[in-house]
Amino acid sequence: MKKINIYLLLTLLAMVIAMVACEDEELSHTQVTPVTNLFAPDDNAYMNLGAQSTAVFEWEAAKAEDNGVVLYEVVFDTEDGDFSEPLYTLPSDGNGLQRRLTLPFARLNEIARIAGIQPEETGKLKWTVLSSKGINVQEPMTSRMIEVERPAGFPAPDELYIAGSATEGGEGLENAILMKKVDASTFEVYTKLTPGEYYFASRKTGTPETYFIENGKLKQGETTTTVTEEGVYRIRLDFPTATTEIAEIEAVSLWFAPNDEFLFDLPYAGNGTWKIEDAPIEFRQESWGRDERYKFRFLVDDGSGTAEEWYGSVNADNSRPDESTNDSYWFMVPIITNDRWNHSFKFATEVDNTQSDIAVIFNSTVPDYTHTVTPN
Repeated sequence: MKKINIYLLLTLLAMVIAMVACEDEELSHTQVTPVTNLFAPDDNAYMNLGAQSTAVFEWEAAKAEDNGVVLYEVVFDTEDGDFSEPLYTLPSDGNGLQRRLTLPFARLNEIARIAGIQPEETGKLKWTVLSSKGINVQEPMTSRMIEVERPAGFPAPDELYIAGSATEGGEGLENAILMKKVDASTFEVYTKLTPGEYYFASRKTGTPETYFIENGKLKQGETTTTVTEEGVYRIRLDFPTATTEIAEIEAVSLWFAPNDEFLFDLPYAGNGTWKIEDAPIEFRQESWGRDERYKFRFLVDDGSGTAEEWYGSVNADNSRPDESTNDSYWFMVPIITNDRWNHSFKFATEVDNTQSDIAVIFNSTVPDYTHTVTPN
């Protein structure tokens, strides 16, 4: 029995030795040298991240023991960091195969934000390059600094919500109201605010990026903005410039061109919508027929006094709509003149001499700001 146990033990020991030898032989082919020389950018190079540009990082090649490929990662840290817990790590161009990294300023701006450098402030980032074959990552041998100046703004999120006790949704992020993305970097919302607090969030679940308005500038952080007076407001946020526009919508009125008068104001109904029900509509009889042209006027106060903003059709002239008319016919666009006739819509024939419901819809539920006219 003892002889058998010794035999088994010797056999197992031989297998372990063989496996270790094979592993050592395999690992020897994963050894690479560290990166010892950084080429670009120069140490302490200055970059204004508000420009539409890119930064190019380049370095000397590392060598692999098996003369094969080497993988590279560019690592960023704070000015006094030691790369033990880096801020950001990116593979080089070509999925880590090239000796350079081309980095858009927008991404570098995000790294600077993570480092705690505030918008419109200047700070430093430390960077280096790690080499490996996927394992056995080499410790950095050298590093450089870059000095970056952050622009006022931020990268625009895909979506943006307004939330808080002052909003129509009330307390709770889950009740946040989706804002309309009017271009690649600008959001706006038409909404009622009451005394309380509000803020903006990149999503309505989890832990979103949050923003607030301070002295007319868009800021990032968990602070809120205070509302003292109830009103219906238009809030516009431009992320690249961190600028904001807030204006109170004092009234929305329907202009009836044939009579040269406003027929009525549309009361605010919530969620960026103004609506009037059972409004009497009667076309004007002319020698050539019955005239039905109309458009809308917003009275807007941005703090410098009340001004008119006119919204009408994208077309200077229109035919009456019918059942085959595309939804885009009712889309409302800003028009720069209060001309009595041009860029007016036309009521459908069946609206004449009716009580109709009319709604102006300026929210994110529609592809473009629009209105509806429904005869009762």
